[in-house]
Amino acid sequence: MRPFQAADILLPAPWVELDGWAVLACDQYTSMPSYWEKAQLARKGRPSALDIILPECYLDKADTAARIEAIHANMHKVDNEVLLQKVHGFIYVERTTQSGTRRGLLGAVDLEAYSYEAGATPLVRPSEATVAARIPPRLAVRRGAVLESPHIMMLMDDFPRDLLGELALRKADFQPLYDTPLMLGGGRVAGWAITDEADIEAVEKSVEELSRPEVFRQKYPGASGAPFALAVGDGNHSLATAKAYWEELKQTLSEEERQNHPARFCLAEVCSVRCPALLVEPIHRAVFGIEPEEFCRLFEAFLKGKQALVQKEERQRFRILGKHGDQISVLCASDAVHPLAVGTLEAFLAVLCEQNPDIRVDYIHGEAALQALVAQEGAVGVLLPNFEKQDLLRGVAEGGVLPKKTFSMGTAEEKRYYLECRRIVPSRQ
Repeated sequence: MRPFQAADILLPAPWVELDGWAVLACDQYTSMPSYWEKAQLARKGRPSALDIILPECYLDKADTAARIEAIHANMHKVDNEVLLQKVHGFIYVERTTQSGTRRGLLGAVDLEAYSYEAGATPLVRPSEATVAARIPPRLAVRRGAVLESPHIMMLMDDFPRDLLGELALRKADFQPLYDTPLMLGGGRVAGWAITDEADIEAVEKSVEELSRPEVFRQKYPGASGAPFALAVGDGNHSLATAKAYWEELKQTLSEEERQNHPARFCLAEVCSVRCPALLVEPIHRAVFGIEPEEFCRLFEAFLKGKQALVQKEERQRFRILGKHGDQISVLCASDAVHPLAVGTLEAFLAVLCEQNPDIRVDYIHGEAALQALVAQEGAVGVLLPNFEKQDLLRGVAEGGVLPKKTFSMGTAEEKRYYLECRRIVPSRQ
């Protein structure tokens, strides 16, 4: 089974101005609707992917159902009037941000090769724990949708070969598709079509071979489980939603229909974990419904009460931000509840929220964004320490999935922007 395959990719017609069309991943700025209001202004009335996505800051609003209904209607309109360019194959992508130029390859993940179930060992894996409760509201968007547009970014470690570097050297052989600035500090993105059958075969085979046992064991000698080819970097719950929808839909299909149904696949961009411009940063926490001093008191009590369970001594540092963004406390635990600081924090937050239903936790990308949110909303901010990029896939290979919301690939503005689309229905409807 080839986990990553060529796809039928749709792009806006040449007359569409892509700096207004392309918009940031919907799971960013979930506590800052002002960002999405700015995005609406930045489109300047032009065709925009904003019409076919649901920013997650609106997921729990009273008008969510109406928003989803409008999105489904907009998809039909966009499919017929805007997405008039078609590519069968892959798209080689170069994204330029403040961190440098990140290379990627857009194609389709075979959802039959992926699972987010605990203990599963598929060829495509989540890198972090999947929260099942986060799937249903996203599933409501996917049900009834005729299109998908990806913000999912997959990670591979193709060392010593550099597949994306090889493709970069051959850009002149590929058809240029787009080269555009991205709104609101997103940098720039360019893409080239890879449509030659021999090139498609070579790319699919290269990704598949990452899971060959002898190749995998050489890279991860401490791994005891089955090998894998790809792990999710960004968009973990979006890929899980696509999988949940496929499992639901395929029960209605014949065996023959299941083989090539568009919903069996999910559009995603594959990046190399070794790319210098791909930065891995911790995801911070904003806690609503509790005073900073009380949060610190309860956290310290939790850490003290859990010391007897510790198997390995390790110092973990948590910087706590109070109202107006001032740092009011630093907690240093000489013993850890979990080997990673984020695991210790998540264990505490689970207890805190269970005991206090009015307390809410949000996950914030970037220290500046957390400081701004704390100052504006009066939340408690928890800044987590840096995460070592080279340990990410090794951690998945040797220890299974990481705690939920452990890391983020770059700052919020460096996330994938919606630009390309793909139909997840057999034909226009």
